[in-house]
Amino acid sequence: MRIPTEITIPKASEAAPKCPSTARDLLERSYEKLIVTNADLSRQLVSFQANKTTPFFRWFKYKEGFSRPMVDYIIGQLTVRPGRLLDPFAGAGSSLFAARSRGWETTGIELLPVGVYAIRARLAQEQVKLETFEKAIGRVKEEFWTSSQKAAPAFEHVNITRGAFPEETEEQLHSYLSFCRKRFNDKGIRELLEFAAFAILESISFTRKDGQYLRWDKRAGRSYASKDFDKGPILSFKKAILGQLDLMRNDMSDMPNDLFDNEPTDNHLHEITLFEDSCLTKLSEIEANQFDLILTSPPYCNRYDYTRTYALELVFLGAGEDRIRALRQAMLSCTVENKEKIDQLESFYKAKHASALFNSATTAFEHQAALQEILRFLQSERDNERLNNPGIVRMVRNYFLEMALVIHECARVINPGGHFVMVNDNVSYNGEHVPVDLILSEFAKVAGLEVETIWKLTKGKGNSSQQMGRHGRRELRKCVYVWRKPTKKSASRLRLRSAPLT
Repeated sequence: MRIPTEITIPKASEAAPKCPSTARDLLERSYEKLIVTNADLSRQLVSFQANKTTPFFRWFKYKEGFSRPMVDYIIGQLTVRPGRLLDPFAGAGSSLFAARSRGWETTGIELLPVGVYAIRARLAQEQVKLETFEKAIGRVKEEFWTSSQKAAPAFEHVNITRGAFPEETEEQLHSYLSFCRKRFNDKGIRELLEFAAFAILESISFTRKDGQYLRWDKRAGRSYASKDFDKGPILSFKKAILGQLDLMRNDMSDMPNDLFDNEPTDNHLHEITLFEDSCLTKLSEIEANQFDLILTSPPYCNRYDYTRTYALELVFLGAGEDRIRALRQAMLSCTVENKEKIDQLESFYKAKHASALFNSATTAFEHQAALQEILRFLQSERDNERLNNPGIVRMVRNYFLEMALVIHECARVINPGGHFVMVNDNVSYNGEHVPVDLILSEFAKVAGLEVETIWKLTKGKGNSSQQMGRHGRRELRKCVYVWRKPTKKSASRLRLRSAPLT
């Protein structure tokens, strides 16, 4: 593959230089009229936070995603009637379920088993009658705590999860899972009871999800547990599981009204199509012009490693060390441990006789001046040992390469006139702003999409505490990008506008 793994530049002086901003400044000016502050959007709406009062989404706090109210808002703003929706980074399914409740056919692609498991639990819930579930909870309360339960370990730990639970708690967790699998023949009931245990793993452990990693309570007794960190109450298994089951039962009793807030006119919910796969390869298998709306939020270019953040849930689902490493490498490059995979992708596209799309995406990456300006700076910082992790350069480069490919594929599968809406954050490294929103919008234009608008939230996000200490505070844009695939008529108008005068 012709993409260089290193960028050769002259050695910098001892004083840390500022990144040249000529290309970024030009890019910012070219988008001035398209970046519009949208007072309707808040940080809560474009994140998981607005789901805290929504049935089912309270069952498991999957924080890497947006809210159902935001999906309703987007669909209300951009579309008139139901069609077909795709989310190539489906997460726990916010877009899939919210759009389906409005009569849409929905398709999701999700690689991380955690999100897939949550989606399937939600689908199982739809097949289970409340009365049947209430009886199952009654059996758990009456039989599990009064019977002697001995079971082999329900899952094998990996290094970063070993010792995560108090010994008694882990024994009860194993016994509960064994009890559910032996006593309940109904598949849907069993899935919901097991999902209840899945959903409480953090609350009964010594850990707390904290951005890039699991943070360990000082009571864990592990060498890398923080001496000062106390996560607060660590729930007993009995208190946690009974509370979770009651929450699920109560939400199910309210869910019919919630589920049909925007009831389809034919009173029918379409089946959700779900692929447990990487969109980096799965998208290429979808025929062109299939979807009226793509609504998604990819992993951000911020070093978060979801295989570590959700390590407890992954081992619960049977993932061992090798599986977790494989997942980390297969996911979109957003962590410093991701290795190059562009050569494998090139071979994949060549075998599918789709090299033209691949070449267009990589050319868009190579010719994006603002991005290359930033990569040259980061390479200089690495060469002079001013990056806190040398893998940042590789991560940023691969992130944008892979996103260029995803955007090209998404542009191919959208119907003419359809929209592509993305939620993403800008980032900063070594004090330098990376305008993710504008760079990805440039990729979208190369892929044949029109940039209708970039909705900017009224309040952005700050850079990290480490960067604030060294470079001062700088607010970064949080945005929702709205792209559109032109119809033949609008594409003709666009070509006329861009034609040179004679």
